Amino acid sequence: MDNVKILAIVGMSGSGKSVAVDYLTDKGYPKVYFGGMIYKEMEKRGIERTEDGESEKQFREMIRETEGKDWVVRQVIEEVKDLITAGQKRIVLDGVYSWTEYKTLKKEFPKCLTFLAIVVDKKLRYERVANRKGRSFDTAAIRERDRSEIENLEKGGPIVAADYYVLNNSSVEDMYSRVDEVLKEIGF
Repeated sequence: MDNVKILAIVGMSGSGKSVAVDYLTDKGYPKVYFGGMIYKEMEKRGIERTEDGESEKQFREMIRETEGKDWVVRQVIEEVKDLITAGQKRIVLDGVYSWTEYKTLKKEFPKCLTFLAIVVDKKLRYERVANRKGRSFDTAAIRERDRSEIENLEKGGPIVAADYYVLNNSSVEDMYSRVDEVLKEIGF
């Protein structure tokens, strides 16, 4: 895996991590989306995705409970290896949720993996989630989602253990600039 670099973007809902990932994919970097593994398996099993995301949440928790906390990351690792085999040298990971996933990735790709956490003040994050198109949540719902992701999925661990942090309290352009600084520093 000489010269391969993998950048895992982590953050709570509404932090801007998807915007950061989209920015990187627009630059031409391929991404592997953890949620995509859930969606593929739900489709394979004939489980409908609900508008409120509840079926996804229940399935995500169930698959980790029945198949192991590392089920999603095992699927991701195979996709990453396929990309590397195909000649990709820079890969973005979108949606590392759990401490188990973090540890598994660090063990699998010890020298080429960097974690970048996108963080934002909670009040602003809640406002962004409430106002976003498609998947908005009110304050009570986002608090419950945060609680569920932290308690049931161990989502806080990868954020706390990230190698770099980008504070996303300002404009999208400012976040892009800060992400670019990290890319430059890690030689991505």
